[in-house]
Amino acid sequence: MIPTKNFLHQLPKAELHCHLLGTVRKQTFEDLVRKAKAPIPQTDIDAFYTRGEKPVGVLRVLRALDEWLLHSPDDFYRISYEYLTDAAAHHVRYAEFFWNPTGTAKVSGLPYPRVLEAIRRAIVDAERDLGIIGRLVPSIDREAGAGAAVEMVQWVLDHRCDEVPGIGMDYRENDFPPEWFEAAYRLAREQGLKTTAHAGEFGMPWPNVKTAMDVLQVDRIDHGYTVIDSPALIQQALERELVFTVVPTNSYYLRTLSPDRWAQDHPIRRMMALGLKLHPNTDDPTLHHVNPTEAWHMMVQHFGASMKDVQGFMHNSLDAAWIDESTRSQWRKEWNKTYEKTHTHHT
Repeated sequence: MIPTKNFLHQLPKAELHCHLLGTVRKQTFEDLVRKAKAPIPQTDIDAFYTRGEKPVGVLRVLRALDEWLLHSPDDFYRISYEYLTDAAAHHVRYAEFFWNPTGTAKVSGLPYPRVLEAIRRAIVDAERDLGIIGRLVPSIDREAGAGAAVEMVQWVLDHRCDEVPGIGMDYRENDFPPEWFEAAYRLAREQGLKTTAHAGEFGMPWPNVKTAMDVLQVDRIDHGYTVIDSPALIQQALERELVFTVVPTNSYYLRTLSPDRWAQDHPIRRMMALGLKLHPNTDDPTLHHVNPTEAWHMMVQHFGASMKDVQGFMHNSLDAAWIDESTRSQWRKEWNKTYEKTHTHHT
């Protein structure tokens, strides 16, 4: 049986790889532009939210939000609550989402604790109203350098809370290799924070993935596609049962692979065939024109995922989620029960 989109929609899900600034609804973006009286014309906004055959990256949109639009903690409350609302509509029960505090502090002028408080309010309200559990993953802006990375981790440590279980790292991997950030990751690990990192994105070579695994000692990998270029690294990832949070709508491969070969040559297909532990995610849902159901459906439609694979994605998400073991065990039982019930209904 081939999993249908309706079946996938009903499955309980976790979302572990999603950038808060990449979840902003177009209407919200337009509202923020008007509120800030920002010099961003409607044609630019339309271009930001257009995804053609060869999509450009979304980093320019994220930078525009920091530079022009996110001026108050209430702005962060709004976009966080709206993201959790949109995710909950696709039966996402648990969401860990990224936010880069360095840009917000240095560009928007909003210090970490003020924004943290607003996002925590949104998380509390969304759980009360929608039943979704949200967790924030402050992320290193690798383009800001190693010193800013350590500073950001210290902000997290100075304001520890249950809603922030760990840190990540994103923005352009090109020219900002993972080894630059060893000190920041060591500080985070020593203080008990969980860790992840974007690596092997943008076609960056497999040694970046290995460095994230061996030097940064991350708990999971975001993207990680070029792992397939090293047999030894594949074996290491298999032995560690490392989870890769992959993104079917990844812009790089849509740009660099021809449309007639994209699904066949995409590294996600090879990663699945190798038995690596994958979990599909939306990354920047409103900019990628995707939602959690569609991300999972793309794994089936384009990369040949089976019913067994889909159930594996569900298990992998729980293995990689930064939750306690009792919650993990409880959810595994509950989610499996829902999977079997839903499977029976669709068979």
